[in-house]
Amino acid sequence: MSRRTRLKKTASAAFAGLVLATQIAPLHALAADNPASMKPDEVERFCANIADAARDRRYALQAMELKKLRGEVDERIAALEQKRADYEGWLQRRNVFLAQAEAGIVEIYASMRPDAAAERLAEVRVELAAAILMKLEPRTAGIILNEMNSKSAATLTTIIASAARPEDPT
Repeated sequence: MSRRTRLKKTASAAFAGLVLATQIAPLHALAADNPASMKPDEVERFCANIADAARDRRYALQAMELKKLRGEVDERIAALEQKRADYEGWLQRRNVFLAQAEAGIVEIYASMRPDAAAERLAEVRVELAAAILMKLEPRTAGIILNEMNSKSAATLTTIIASAARPEDPT
């Protein structure tokens, strides 16, 4: 339990005690004047009379605390929604940029000489190279694969074939 929560509970309990004490004070004054005059049924009746007021006050304090907490939660939700909207905007801009860059890269490799394209694709990550080859025209991709060494070409062909497979082989 945090220090703030403990302080709130302590303050609420102290306030409820203060309210209860102001209602009990007349009883103590009456008992101090003439202790013999207090009868057990009067004490019970007094306690029964103030029990509802004390319970109502506790409920009111709890309702105020819940309203305050709801406000804090609503503020945090609004802040999180704003962050989510910011991230969605950023993600959308990123995806647009990647789509443009991806199309540009495919066009670059399509316009390169096959031997140069094969040499460059052998140096990049195999997943990226396979993605680029998949987006190229089949004839151009075949010429580039023909220019690669057989091990690299086999690896890329395996990745391309796995990506084209309609269902998971495992």
